[in-house]
Amino acid sequence: MSMEANELPKLDEVILGEIQVLLAEKRTALSALRTGIAVFALPLSVLSALIATSRYYSMEKVMPLLAPLLLLNLGLVVLGCWLVFRSIHRIHHFEHRIRELSQKYRSIAQFIE
Repeated sequence: MSMEANELPKLDEVILGEIQVLLAEKRTALSALRTGIAVFALPLSVLSALIATSRYYSMEKVMPLLAPLLLLNLGLVVLGCWLVFRSIHRIHHFEHRIRELSQKYRSIAQFIE
């Protein structure tokens, strides 16, 4: 079995491919984290605008419109929190898996660190 000096064995190629997939999944989790933060910030900005303009309207008169808006904002806050926490959990999972692979296969650890 002849191999060139810079050619990796088949097993190392498979492990590097798995690490590439894990890193791609980590990037996806990071984008979900970014989306979760944006979804979480939207209700805060809407409520800030409502508080800033509160002197121009009466709460009793706009309550039929305000109640559904506050309910929608609550839903967006819950969705944003869920996205953030789920993304953080997934990022930790991928980091742990990559660390496991680099410890198990020392020959590819130099490419990961």
